[in-house]
Amino acid sequence: MPTVPSVWRERDFRRLWAATGVSMLGSFVTRTALPFAAILILGAGAAEVALIRGAELVAGLVVGLIAGAWVDRLRRRPILIWADLGRAVLLGSVPVAFVLGGMTLLHLVVVAFGAAILSTFFDTADRAYLPTVIGRERLVEANSTLTGTSAAAEFVGFGISGWLIQILTAPIAIALDALSFLVSAVFLRDIRQEEPPPPPPETRTSVLAEIREGLALTLGDPILRPLALADAAVAGFWGVFGSVFLVFATDLGFSPAAIGMVAAVGGLASLAGAAVAGRAAIRMGIGAFLIGSLVLVAIGNTAIALTPDASIVGFVFVLTQQVLSDSAMSAYDVIAVSIRQATVDDTRLGRVVASFHVLAMAAMLMGTVVGAAVAETLGLRAAMWLGAIGGVIAVVILATSRVRTLRSMPGGLPAPRSAIIAGEDVPLGE
Repeated sequence: MPTVPSVWRERDFRRLWAATGVSMLGSFVTRTALPFAAILILGAGAAEVALIRGAELVAGLVVGLIAGAWVDRLRRRPILIWADLGRAVLLGSVPVAFVLGGMTLLHLVVVAFGAAILSTFFDTADRAYLPTVIGRERLVEANSTLTGTSAAAEFVGFGISGWLIQILTAPIAIALDALSFLVSAVFLRDIRQEEPPPPPPETRTSVLAEIREGLALTLGDPILRPLALADAAVAGFWGVFGSVFLVFATDLGFSPAAIGMVAAVGGLASLAGAAVAGRAAIRMGIGAFLIGSLVLVAIGNTAIALTPDASIVGFVFVLTQQVLSDSAMSAYDVIAVSIRQATVDDTRLGRVVASFHVLAMAAMLMGTVVGAAVAETLGLRAAMWLGAIGGVIAVVILATSRVRTLRSMPGGLPAPRSAIIAGEDVPLGE
């Protein structure tokens, strides 16, 4: 069997990796800075932070399926570049408004909404573009590398975000994210790999028909369906987490710098999870690996709800969640995303990616709304307990599906020579 060259030998992959890494670094800063701009400068509480988070989720939900259909109709690299430029302009408006004394909650909500629309197009195109740049036989290595890069960006971004917020203020920290998108666009523009031409207009069906096809393929496949539903269950937890955690942690006595450093530890854990995902999945079997990863996510999530205060004991609980949940979720994503990219052809991959995205966004939006309501009525800790349920539901979904019998990678990915589902060998590529 010939040796497959490393992804690092591919010039275009290195540029895609650099664009992704720079953009992610800035985004992790903004993920902390945008809600803190509302909390520290505008005096926002759980409901206001949930409004900002909800605007992002509504945007992704509204345009998600449309983005998938259009990504399959157009060349993907121009979509990536224009999405980067648009996000740079939107986020750049926050520090400008702050300096001029005109920053409002409505402005932050509008920025979050617009940036989320562009991010939806970017993320959908990015997932669909990777097989064009690197080929399908190296998807696990490429996704492991990109997920590890995201983890490293999380470590650095979250690690410095708290200090940037305390030293420069949150809006000025967001300016760094705007610059990162400009740098990302430059790297993307330098990619030389020619994309296959999109389908000619006369062969296209309506956007609505293409959306239905993407949903039908996702929900009708015995492997893709449970993966999509498990993603949605975990996303529901992150919806609660996103709307409540910063207020919860601040209420317990954690400073922005401390929160940033804790999140940075999660970045290191994610890096470790991405690094071992491929080998561990092959050794354990794909189904067992995916289910085991979500068990660790569920265990880690409960640690947040158990956090007593900002004492040493409290730090141990928060760090436990970061180490367990972040590492396991990154490892899970490497394998789950690779399965999706390997088993769906390029002409429909954008729609399938968008279907996964929309299902997750719908669950996350529900978690955001319900989490904020529970936090306002029953308290912040009750909301965190509610969020911990998501990981448990995801485990049940996979454990009761055909995913549990999947022992090796389908679709022509490395290592075992066939995909073995329920004891039956299925030749690669079929």
